[in-house]
Amino acid sequence: MTKIHQFKQNRFINLKGNLFDLSTPKIMGIINCTPDSFYSESRRSIVKDVLKAVESMVENGVDIIDIGGVSTRPNALIPSINEEIDRVIEPIKAIRKEFKDIVISLDTMRYEVAKIGIDEGVCIINDISGGMFDDNLIKLVASKKIPYILTFNKNGNEINSLPLESKTNILTESIVYLSEKLKNLKNNGIIDIIIDPGFGFNKTLEENYTLLNNIELLQILGKPILVGISRKSMIYKKLNIEIDNSLNGTSILNTTSFLKGASIFRVHDVREMNEIRLLLKAHN
Repeated sequence: MTKIHQFKQNRFINLKGNLFDLSTPKIMGIINCTPDSFYSESRRSIVKDVLKAVESMVENGVDIIDIGGVSTRPNALIPSINEEIDRVIEPIKAIRKEFKDIVISLDTMRYEVAKIGIDEGVCIINDISGGMFDDNLIKLVASKKIPYILTFNKNGNEINSLPLESKTNILTESIVYLSEKLKNLKNNGIIDIIIDPGFGFNKTLEENYTLLNNIELLQILGKPILVGISRKSMIYKKLNIEIDNSLNGTSILNTTSFLKGASIFRVHDVREMNEIRLLLKAHN
């Protein structure tokens, strides 16, 4: 099997003056402080439940905690800014207090939420809108020198809309989209950027698998690649199963992405992803 080697510039991101080494793929554990995220087992509304979940993730090998207060499943309601802040701010404070060295990523599209999160110790901003939802968020990330996760989302200003078939080749579209966004982010002063192909965001089932099967081609962009496919509809709809039975499919597709050179895996099930990492490292 041909090994996919990361480009040299993919290896590190700067986290508040410290280099975060991505030469060994990292695991990002999902904490949803929402009442309506698509996978019910991931929902956490009480701080003590958040801390218990984070503790379990840390014990099982997590590297990054990704916390969010907005569900982006199709047709989900977008909460007010204040409601989103209320959902995430106390959990962020508690995580930072109890786990002083853990890397915290904040899944938000809003300047106001990101600003408060960064002030409380957030290290990365995960904006699934690609900067289309709130222009001020990009300016904030640049001024704070915070790494930014750029998602390929064709309708970033309508993040919970249903997928539409592309009029162009999805691979071409993804590379053009991400290239243009990368140029804009760099022009705004953002240097540390992670790219996310955006599995499930405004893409058909076929488009998701075309992207997955060719994900190594995104390395031409010279940035670390994040894969977020955990328990998504591209798995349970393809297999015609319930979401609760989608862990095995998730592990298979994450293994494929690992072998194709992905750097960060955003998952609900940290222990199983860590087993994949340990076994593939031993295999190589």
